[in-house]
This record gives sequence, structure tokens and C-alpha cells, in this order.
Amino acid sequence: MKYVKAKNVLPQNIIETIQNYIDGEYLYIPRKEGNERAWGEKSGARKNLKARNIEIYKKFTYGLSVDELCKEYYLSESSIRRIIRSEKSVS
Repeated sequence: MKYVKAKNVLPQNIIETIQNYIDGEYLYIPRKEGNERAWGEKSGARKNLKARNIEIYKKFTYGLSVDELCKEYYLSESSIRRIIRSEKSVS
């Protein structure tokens, strides 16, 4: 999520009305119902993590140990085991 300057997108009278309630503070305006996006959908982070997790599972099935995977991906043992369990249930 990036910040947008109110003066660049809102009419002055709306800005003044908002300033009556919150002057100089940050204000979050949620998306319209039906326009919501899942975490990582816009940036591609979700897709990248899924690809990484599949890669971890494949390497595990080819014989890499949990310890080796921890070192390669800089993840904890519990994270690697969780990824393996998760991918195994999908396969």
C-alpha cells in the first residue's frame, strides 16, 4: 500500500471536512466491499513464497535434510517442517 497525498486526489472542501476530525494524522481508507485483495496479490509475494515452498519440498523429497534446507533458505527448523507438511498434504 502506498500513500497518496489528499490534495492530489480530493477536492479542497472534503479535505477541510476531514481536517475537522483528524488534522495532520494518517488516515486509512479501506477498499470498497468486493474490491478487496488477498495479502501479496498485488506485489506477487504470495506467488513467490508458494514457488519457494514447492522448491523446498522438492529438495526435501530428493534427499536434502531439514538442517540443510534451514541453512540454504535461512529459515527455522519449524518453518521448514511446516512447509514440508503443507506441501505434502497438497501433493
